[in-house]
Amino acid sequence: MACDLTKSRAATCFERMGGNSKLYLNNRLEDPFTATGGEATAMNVALTAAYSYELEGDNNTLEQVVVGDENTGTRVCTQTLTVSLKGMAPADNAEFNLLCASMAQAVIKTRNGEYISLGEFDGMRWTVTAATGGAHSDFTGYTVVGVARTNRLGLVLDATTITAFEAVEVAVV
Repeated sequence: MACDLTKSRAATCFERMGGNSKLYLNNRLEDPFTATGGEATAMNVALTAAYSYELEGDNNTLEQVVVGDENTGTRVCTQTLTVSLKGMAPADNAEFNLLCASMAQAVIKTRNGEYISLGEFDGMRWTVTAATGGAHSDFTGYTVVGVARTNRLGLVLDATTITAFEAVEVAVV
């Protein structure tokens, strides 16, 4: 049966670090990556531009929750990405207005060097909050939230796919 378990998992060493270091956004594309198990083993050649955002601090999170439903025989994975981007500028406002109107997909780079694809099937729905706090030390900038629903956890890009993906990164201007 296709949903039977296939392996065990050993304990891991205390060498991992939480958090994310970089966000990539790309315009929605059908099948951006080829899936082999839980891994992306190739990139669609139609993916020609990925826009990058350096992430700083600890307010950049990814949560993926998979729920199986015995009544319908389905499973749904809700992927929720939340990032905080310091500072505000007119060019950022314009870009984030476009983002909220789009179904852009994302790849997040973790602090452990993994690249995880998000919104692979239908893209992501985006919410952007621009805010400045009242106290001198309050956050001023954008909180960007992307939510997608898929039927599996996001694919982890293999080394060859990471190389191909990084080659389409659009340089910061």
